[in-house]
Amino acid sequence: MADAKRRIIELSDELNKHNYLYHVLAKPAISDQKYDALMRELIDLETAHPELQSPDSPTQRVGGDVQAALKPVHHAVPMLSIDNTYDETEVRAFDERVRRALDGDRPRYVLEPKIDGASVSLRYENGAFVLAATRGRGNTGDDITVNARTIQSVPLRLHEGRGVPPPPAIVEVRGEVYMDNEDFQKVNKEIVAEGEEPYANPRNLTAGTLRRLDPKIVAKRKLRFLAHSLGQVEPLPVADYWDWLELLRKWGLPLPENLWRVDDIGAAIRCIHEFAKLRPTLPYMTDGMVLKVDSFAQRQKLGATSKAPRWIIAYKYETEQQPTMLHDVRWQVGKGGNLTPVGDLEPVFIGGVTVTHVTLHNIDQIHRLDLHLGDTVVVERAGEVIPYVVEVQKDKRPPHAKPIEAPKKCPVCGTKVERDPLPDETVAYRCTNTACVECFRRHRVKKSKVPAACPECHQKVEVLDAGIDIYCPNPACPAQLKERLRWYCHRTQMDIEGVGDKLIDQLVDRGMVKTFADLYRLKIEDIAALGSEVIQDEKTVKRTVGEKVATKVIENIAASRERPLERLLAGLGIHHVGTRVAYVLASAFGSLDALAAATPEQLAATHEIGEVIAQSVHDFFHNAAGKHAVVELKRVGLDPHTQVKKPQDTALLPLGGKSVVVTGTLKKMTRPEIEELIVKLGGKASGSVSNKTSFVIAGENAGSKLDKAKELKIEVVSEEEFLSRYVP
Repeated sequence: MADAKRRIIELSDELNKHNYLYHVLAKPAISDQKYDALMRELIDLETAHPELQSPDSPTQRVGGDVQAALKPVHHAVPMLSIDNTYDETEVRAFDERVRRALDGDRPRYVLEPKIDGASVSLRYENGAFVLAATRGRGNTGDDITVNARTIQSVPLRLHEGRGVPPPPAIVEVRGEVYMDNEDFQKVNKEIVAEGEEPYANPRNLTAGTLRRLDPKIVAKRKLRFLAHSLGQVEPLPVADYWDWLELLRKWGLPLPENLWRVDDIGAAIRCIHEFAKLRPTLPYMTDGMVLKVDSFAQRQKLGATSKAPRWIIAYKYETEQQPTMLHDVRWQVGKGGNLTPVGDLEPVFIGGVTVTHVTLHNIDQIHRLDLHLGDTVVVERAGEVIPYVVEVQKDKRPPHAKPIEAPKKCPVCGTKVERDPLPDETVAYRCTNTACVECFRRHRVKKSKVPAACPECHQKVEVLDAGIDIYCPNPACPAQLKERLRWYCHRTQMDIEGVGDKLIDQLVDRGMVKTFADLYRLKIEDIAALGSEVIQDEKTVKRTVGEKVATKVIENIAASRERPLERLLAGLGIHHVGTRVAYVLASAFGSLDALAAATPEQLAATHEIGEVIAQSVHDFFHNAAGKHAVVELKRVGLDPHTQVKKPQDTALLPLGGKSVVVTGTLKKMTRPEIEELIVKLGGKASGSVSNKTSFVIAGENAGSKLDKAKELKIEVVSEEEFLSRYVP
């Protein structure tokens, strides 16, 4: 026992050291394999001696339980907002106010990047991490301790030892949780692959991730933390903020690289200009510089308003826009046949990235912008990540510029394109506000369910012509087939490793694969014979795949036969059916035959399945292409079944049998999060108000749904009232 205890301490110290080197200093000292071996040894020892496991062990970062809901936390020191400005003269005016309030005493300032993330507070007691909370409304946030433990750069115990002073009994560290740009792109691709809308920027994705109820999902998204301030600290060991930052560094907390301490406002302005050049090189998003009075005593004297401290201001940089020329428009074909226009630009450097292509969304957006080939367009990076066209500089349009028209034929297979039809009694609408991301999207709803205002920006919406979307009706179109195969083989669907883009292109181009089922008819020699031509010593040489690699690919294809029904359903590419909907359908119906036999009404009656999804699923199993795909899969032996789960007895749950509608902008939760919570509590999250609605949760700027609720005399509650009533 003594030997095991000593070894557990040694392994914990070593792993904590390497976590700090890797995640905070970005200076790894050992290989991933060596790190994994140390972690495996520690896990084995703690499994054998569970009484020796401590809460701050490196093995305890990810909890296994899904939380029912996030609990409220009262901040001992309020997390106030920060006044901000885009004007240098206002920064100087801030300095004048500070010096005047300090009776002429000259302050020193500390400047640090304004990380574009989610503000959180980490609480340590006697050096041990005990609590993490979101900013919330300033006085009260949400307990995200379980999720924060998954963030590798958050130490579970503050460092102590030689040359490092022991931390006070209570230390609250404030900072930003964020996602770097590379991880943001990866996670967004995974979200799209699951059939969901991508996030516009890393900040929104970070905030949404922190509020997830499953810590395993949070851990997979590789969130990061940077410290920038303090809350309750007892006793406060230093007199200046600069010295506080140095203490944080010694205790093992990560800080931004770019920090300055200056003696006057002139030097502060120069730092703001200097950082403007550095911002594009950083791996994470920033939107400004924060200027803080250094002395804690001076901060105390300056005080705060009801909203913000008087000793701090943020200088925010304008979103970068650049003009460039639109050379051409290409139409890409998606897995469902939809044609999406992509603009080819004269390369332009925006926010540290050279942009050469930009999505134009759809023909409707092209007409709204009045785009012509050869136009000079203004490009912006939405959230400084996703580029899009803001406007056309028509005064610079060349005399013979050609307007962009919708293609008449599919650019890949040559089939005459069609306008995407809408089901009976269904219309499409979109937001009219061109500054709103929703203005790019068209939403399909029943005619009676068109909202009076955009749920995102609350401005007017307009109903569109039914044929606004363009698509290729040929299900055998090679471009569609390639996209469907990529979707089918993705790890969140059938998870067929080794069948990537290049192999799929070759298999389709050579006519070897025309349906999902054809993958299972491939042989080792078919894959081995494929290859690519390369130039070697000025000669064209053909490189084949190789029998070893081909064997592995065939083994992986064969292994996918064992995937459960929900994986196959998700892989079929049915519109609106991602991983969650596929799981619900598989649990409710149990087989492909049962789904094919179900009426739209039976599908829509399934918990979490609405009319639009039900119609989409029914259409797939009854159109020629869907029928053919299913028949062919059965011929090669793929017809998985799953046990039909009995409907959950929700009668005893807090919202059992209740239908709840959410409207307006919420402060503490996103719309998907609160709707997920409603379902977990036994209720149904409905999209429209009717006589069957139990009550409405109304946030700020609630529109027609609130009016309808008042008209029908249906109870309306605030977000806070709902949470206090139904969440313990």
